[in-house]
Amino acid sequence: MVAHVVRLKLTILANSLRRSPWQVVGLLVATLYGLGIAWAVVGAAIGVSTQDLEIRAQVATILGAALVLGWWFVPLVAFGADATLDPVRFATSTIGRRDLLVGLTLAALVGVPGVLSALAALSLGATWWKDPVALAAGLVGSVLGLAVAVVGGRALVTAASRALAGRRGRELIAVLIVVVSLGVVFGASRASSIAVHVDRHTFEGLARVVGWTPFGAPWAVAADVARHDWLTALAHLAIAVATVVVSVAVWSAAISRTVEAPRHESAGRSRGLGWFGRVPASQLGAVVARCLTYWARDPRYALALVIVPVLPLLLWFIGRGGALALVSGPAAALLTGWGISAEVAYDGTAHWTHLAAPLRGLTDRLGRVIAAACVAVPLLAFVTVAGALLAGRPEDIAAVGAATLGLLLVAYGGASIASALVVYPVQQPGENPFQSRQGASLAAITSQFLGWSAVVVVSLPTLVLAWLTVQHRSGWLLAALVVVALGIGGAALAFGVRLGGRVLDARGPALFVKLLSYE
Repeated sequence: MVAHVVRLKLTILANSLRRSPWQVVGLLVATLYGLGIAWAVVGAAIGVSTQDLEIRAQVATILGAALVLGWWFVPLVAFGADATLDPVRFATSTIGRRDLLVGLTLAALVGVPGVLSALAALSLGATWWKDPVALAAGLVGSVLGLAVAVVGGRALVTAASRALAGRRGRELIAVLIVVVSLGVVFGASRASSIAVHVDRHTFEGLARVVGWTPFGAPWAVAADVARHDWLTALAHLAIAVATVVVSVAVWSAAISRTVEAPRHESAGRSRGLGWFGRVPASQLGAVVARCLTYWARDPRYALALVIVPVLPLLLWFIGRGGALALVSGPAAALLTGWGISAEVAYDGTAHWTHLAAPLRGLTDRLGRVIAAACVAVPLLAFVTVAGALLAGRPEDIAAVGAATLGLLLVAYGGASIASALVVYPVQQPGENPFQSRQGASLAAITSQFLGWSAVVVVSLPTLVLAWLTVQHRSGWLLAALVVVALGIGGAALAFGVRLGGRVLDARGPALFVKLLSYE
């Protein structure tokens, strides 16, 4: 049964590569990127293998702990854990819990991240090749460290997704992301403002502390053996084994709850017509009402906006109280304006209602822009004013506000075209918030990068004129800025909505077929 689970992962991976050329390109890009990281780790391991014992101990412990931390916490804040073998999909399977757990563990190593992680782990263990006993301990520590990384990471993700699968949990995650972001930025700002002396003794102390944590203990065993400190080696080994045992127990319990009692989203209490009762009874009004409902109740939309209100404070910290906070308005405009580029993907198979209505593409594009603007404009007004006040430049609110509005209009125009051209797998409502859909990363990153670049290029005249206005504080420049921002922004919005509407009319059925394939 364990082999069956691994074969299932291989089959899913092979089928995904046949489904779309983007999957092949994505695999190649991920492989090249992963090989670069793996080569850095292997190169570091080769380089330090000829150094003295203490340097080898520090490098192996710190890099090994970083590998474990990546498996544990990156899925919570980045692209998420691989959802191809979500335990909930085995709810009707006859596979035993132990076999399922072992199979999922081995299947996690199938793929670019797993293979390269195994290569990096074994390279760190092989740095002790000069001492046969330490080499054996290093390889055992590498296997234990890889087990801690994979099993512990999956246990954390599965347990957290179960506990935070509801809307309140996702809102809590959004708040935590904001708090952590503020802490990281503030800490980096403080660290850069004071003199910090870093030398070999700093890394030696760091490695010693990390070695007594579950992340670094497996990688510290070999160094203890090389020093003939057998008692400390047994203590580090005990920490590593205990971490694996606890992780297995937590993951096993989480899998049992997931398989035996899958979570279902409740329909909630009736809210009447909601926004549909507050807008004109027309096709445009229906699109606006539906999208406003999304913005108000769909956590995926809320998570996209959570960083925007604190953006002035983040930039103020980064700029150490300087004028960088003025950029918060245009930066927030780019983020919020481009946010509608994924709305068709967020519709999922429910997009059939737009096709069956039948609904003109122009009406669809315009309705989504109006709904998004109802949320974004008040938020951007707050961000613009807050950024100017934090920067100590209240007299520049008008100039920054004009640039923000112009950039928002251009972003809406570009996003209206992009969402009609490209859809990619996204999390569906009620799905695990810590999982990524197969094949989503490359298409999302590519479309975002190209779209953002196009928006910035079109907005360059507005941005340059805004900079000149802030520098010279001229009334004539401000008047010109308003005209240019509204002219370019309005033209880009009109062009984007019309062209996006035509593309959607022509490609609507094809987009729906793609959305069906992502289910």
